[in-house]
Amino acid sequence: MTEVRIRRATEADIPGLVESSVGLFAEDAGTRDPTLSQLWPREHGPDSFRQSLDDPERLVLVVDDGDSVVGHLTAALAGPTDIRPIRVATLGSMYVFPEHRSLGVGTRLVAEFRQWARDAGADRIAVTAYTDNDSAIKFYVRQGFRSQSLKLEDKA
Repeated sequence: MTEVRIRRATEADIPGLVESSVGLFAEDAGTRDPTLSQLWPREHGPDSFRQSLDDPERLVLVVDDGDSVVGHLTAALAGPTDIRPIRVATLGSMYVFPEHRSLGVGTRLVAEFRQWARDAGADRIAVTAYTDNDSAIKFYVRQGFRSQSLKLEDKA
């Protein structure tokens, strides 16, 4: 297995970021939330990633195996606001291609995210996961995250 490195994404990484996002949508949201468009990564991902690269309130990391992007992490800062007077860094998406899992890459991605959040002055970090994604929840709990709230949803 090739050693991977984690680094900030560049414009040249956008095609790889899109493919990583396609993998995430197919494996996670695509199997858990029929209201999300599987077309989003290819149709809107390039513009979304491009805008995020230039935004100082956003983080876009790639996992690079020397030949291609084999994973990613995105995050954003929010706040403070009148109702919640703290800064929160939220991990928006994270994916590692299956052949690069169980090698500590996810842990390294979260550590980079946590350091970025600290450096940006965040008071808290957050992540959401589907309630039936047991492996993701267990992973995030191992990284120090704790349940804060539960969103309940139904058809109108």
